[in-house]
Amino acid sequence: MIVDAHNHSHYNRVGPEKLVAEMDAFGIDVAWLLTWIHPPGEHVDTSHRAFNPTNLRSDGTHAGVVLADVVETCRRFPGRFVAGYCPCPTEGDPAALFESAYHIYGVRVCGEWSYRTLLDDPRAIELFRCAGRLGCPVVLHLDVPFLPDSQGAPIYQTHWYGGGAGPLERALATCPDTVFIGHAPGFWRYLSGDEQTESAVYPQGPIQPGGKLLDLLERFPNLWADLSAGSGLNTLQRDPVFGRQLLINYANRILYGRDDNGNRLQQFLYSLELPDGVLQKILAENALRLVPLPSA
Repeated sequence: MIVDAHNHSHYNRVGPEKLVAEMDAFGIDVAWLLTWIHPPGEHVDTSHRAFNPTNLRSDGTHAGVVLADVVETCRRFPGRFVAGYCPCPTEGDPAALFESAYHIYGVRVCGEWSYRTLLDDPRAIELFRCAGRLGCPVVLHLDVPFLPDSQGAPIYQTHWYGGGAGPLERALATCPDTVFIGHAPGFWRYLSGDEQTESAVYPQGPIQPGGKLLDLLERFPNLWADLSAGSGLNTLQRDPVFGRQLLINYANRILYGRDDNGNRLQQFLYSLELPDGVLQKILAENALRLVPLPSA
């Protein structure tokens, strides 16, 4: 069995039917279907090309992938998807909204988090604690607020999400009963000890000692990771020996996910010749431990 623990409907011009056809072609039995909500003040110019055109607002901003997209796709293809939803932490009562979605729509994943709010903001903490109480993992898209230029000076990044390793560490400590699943460039960059001087969003070359992410993984059993999108694959490809050992060392807390079209990640995982038990944990068993599927 294969579980894609990170994907979206109505994304990259892929509607529900094409998404299911891709899953069938790649042997994927179930996918976690996550929202990717852009509040009006966090509009991304490229959203018009990537997302459902019906989610365009009257002010010209785009809402991204919303709960209605997830609900529609889940209803059309029962048994193929796990519903995910992450409300904006600065609008309304996010914890109450998430709990309502849990009961009304069967949401079982709080994700995808991708907001320009620090992870340890009190409003975010309330949402995370609610997800933990309900037994729902939280999927985090992280991008750092600053990247160094060639001289090491910090350059502000307009599209940052969640903050850096500090806010992540504080959220992990404050919400020990909540499982956090990190992903995206701002998460994986902390695997390497040179993150303070590395200016590339997708770094190349060997992983350097002293990465903060390894320390967090050691100290916080509620920190997991998914390999989805270009950032996860880039992390493995830039240093395959290190990446393979990382997958083995943390086999119980790493998830396979695509967050994309195509099948590059799955093909690369097979090329690493991982022990059978490790590969099956990553491809399915870990996701099923976090979110068991309903009995037939």
